[in-house]
Amino acid sequence: MSSSEAKRFIGINLMPGVNGWNMSGYFLACCIGIMLATFVPGMQPYLLTEFLRIPEAEQGRVTGQISFIGEVALIISVGFWGPLSDRIGRKPVLAAAFALVAAACYFFPRSDTYLELAFARILFACGFAAYSCIVVVLLAEYARADSRGKAMGIHGFANGLGALISVFVLLRLPKKLQDQGADALTAAADVYMLVTWVCLALVAVILVGFKESNTDSDSRSERLLEIVRKGLRAANDPVILLSYGAAFVSRGNLTVVGGFLTLWLVQHGALELDMSTADAFARAGIIFGIVNTLALVGAPAFGILTDRIDQFRSLMVAMACSALGYGSTFFIGDPFGTAMIACAIFIGLGEVGCIITSSVLIAQRSPADVRGAVVSFFNMCGALGIMVASIVGGYLFDAWRPVGPFVLFAGFALVVFCWAWLLMRMGVDVSKAKG
Repeated sequence: MSSSEAKRFIGINLMPGVNGWNMSGYFLACCIGIMLATFVPGMQPYLLTEFLRIPEAEQGRVTGQISFIGEVALIISVGFWGPLSDRIGRKPVLAAAFALVAAACYFFPRSDTYLELAFARILFACGFAAYSCIVVVLLAEYARADSRGKAMGIHGFANGLGALISVFVLLRLPKKLQDQGADALTAAADVYMLVTWVCLALVAVILVGFKESNTDSDSRSERLLEIVRKGLRAANDPVILLSYGAAFVSRGNLTVVGGFLTLWLVQHGALELDMSTADAFARAGIIFGIVNTLALVGAPAFGILTDRIDQFRSLMVAMACSALGYGSTFFIGDPFGTAMIACAIFIGLGEVGCIITSSVLIAQRSPADVRGAVVSFFNMCGALGIMVASIVGGYLFDAWRPVGPFVLFAGFALVVFCWAWLLMRMGVDVSKAKG
């Protein structure tokens, strides 16, 4: 590919030295990353039921606890990965991310106790922390500022495609394998091993096909603690601070959908419709598939919207969709009914819209010399959102109603919507890009 051809790729203006192969590898990593982020929590009810034999009445609490443990690990590690990538480069950190996820997927089906399951979730959280940091950093370092919205839209499309692969292929494989004669434990173990090999193959792709982005030489020689301090001081920018709040909502949304939507649907199928775990998973896949199909379709639209209008307004549109979709679940009695389809549409749009608009916002505003550190704090705020979704959401799921986690994050989305509106009314400059 010539240098002139390398300047653009599927309509994205590329940074100097970046080519179409690099961008293709980036989107592949985005696809597989969210495929894994959907698969791991989506399979957790299967692990709790078939492997650990935890009663259904306790699964909301246990789901929240396991997620909480993972998010503590994520918060601790996410502040490390970004600054580390500022020093040693993005490529080795991204490769380490998927190697850790591969290890987690190897150990999940070998977990016979609560502690073993928690250990596997910690490995996954550490790997996903590195992944979620580096993909945002690379967005800013692969795509020029004038087309980062479009790049993030395609990123979101890749995410949605990965989620659909998880929903319609990976999460259905246990039932297909059982139909062919495998027992429940063997079926799950085989699927996890398949995912492990996918992760290891991607590690090889990253090491061979990714371009190492340029980082400032002074940043590479600075102490990690100083880079972290710079990332924290960046919160003095009100737009960066807003993006931290948006990260809290966007990552919490993912946890609510990934952890509690499947659990709600599977429990409804088992308790109300007398289904087996595998059959309930298959039925839940219809609703889950609608959510992820809308995320797939909505991602390019939000990407284009973010490039074309004020980023405050695009963030507000995403938060409004999130508040409407998640909040509407309060009125749902039968999650397999037709009314749930409307909720699923707005949940999918809100989920992907919040991720795209918040990620573009932080990519535009983060200073180039400490971008890894700033994105680390962005992801730490996202981890806090996941933690709140896991613990408070798990409590609400068991103690109040299964829709509790959804209603909670509808409220948070409204808060960020109002926050963005206030900054816009105050005349804060959102268009200024920092690098």
